Amino acid sequence: MKDSIINYKFKPGLALEFEILSVKDLYKQHRDILTAPHRADFYHILWIHKGSGTHLVDFLPVKFTADSILFINKGKVHFFDSSEKFEGTLILFTDNFFCRHESDIRFLHSTILFHDLLDNAALKLQAGKESLYSIFQLMQNELRHSDKKFHHDVMQNHLHNFLMLADREKRKQGFTEISKGADLDYTMLFNELLDIHFTKVRSVKEYADRIHISEKRLSKATAKILGKSPKEIINDRVLLEAKRLLVHTSQSIKEIGFQLGFAEPTNFIKYFKLQSGVTPSEFRESHL
Repeated sequence: MKDSIINYKFKPGLALEFEILSVKDLYKQHRDILTAPHRADFYHILWIHKGSGTHLVDFLPVKFTADSILFINKGKVHFFDSSEKFEGTLILFTDNFFCRHESDIRFLHSTILFHDLLDNAALKLQAGKESLYSIFQLMQNELRHSDKKFHHDVMQNHLHNFLMLADREKRKQGFTEISKGADLDYTMLFNELLDIHFTKVRSVKEYADRIHISEKRLSKATAKILGKSPKEIINDRVLLEAKRLLVHTSQSIKEIGFQLGFAEPTNFIKYFKLQSGVTPSEFRESHL
C-alpha cells in the first residue's frame, strides 16, 4: 500500500488538455493504475458501450450497464472495475481547457453531471443517445485537425454541447431536483471552500464570512438543500478524507490525524469514533 493516494495530473505535451481514450486500450497499458484507488485534477466522462460493471467512487459503488455514462468530478477518489467485462470510451478534460469565460466556470459549477449533491448514478442513454453520439463523433473528428484555425474553440463548443445535452437527459431520469437560487448558490460556494480548507478551517463562522453571509443564513441554505447543518457537512468532509487515507494508504493513525489538522492522535481517534461509531483502526481493519 502507498504512503499517500496518488493524485494524477493531466498528461503534459498535448495541444489541448482534452483526450478521448479507449477503455480497452487503457486496461492493456495501465491496468494497475485504473484498478487502484486514485484521484485526478481533471474531469472523467466514462461512456460504456458494451457489458456492465461497477465503478467505486469514494466508497460508493456506482453500477453501470451498456449505453450509460458516468461523470466523475475532479478530486474524487475512484477506481475502475477489475473484471474488464465492458467496453467503453473515456473522455478527459481540465478546467483550463473548458473554462474560457466566466459563464463556462458557472456551468461546470452548477451542472448536475459533476455536482449533483444528492445523486451519483450513471446516466442511462435513452432517446438522447443519437444526439450525444453525433456530438461525440464531431469531437473525435475535430481531434484529428489540431492544425486548423479555432481548433480549441470548436473542441470546447462540442464538449459544452455534449454536457448540456447529457445534463438535459439526466434531468429526465427521476433524480432529486434541487431548486436554483441563493440557497443552492451558498451551499455550492460553501462546499467549494470546504474542499480547499477543511484540514485547517472547521469554523462555520469563518466559512460564512468568506461567502459574506451570516452563519444563520448559511445554516438555512444547507438545511434546505442538503438537510444538514454546516457543521455536519464539515464533519462529513473531514470523515471522508480520513476514511480515504485509512483505507487507501499505509499512513499511521498519527500521521493521518496530523494531516487532517489534529495536533494529538487521541483527538483524532475521539473525533473519528464520534462521527463514525468506530475507531480509525477498526475502520481500517474492516476494509482489509
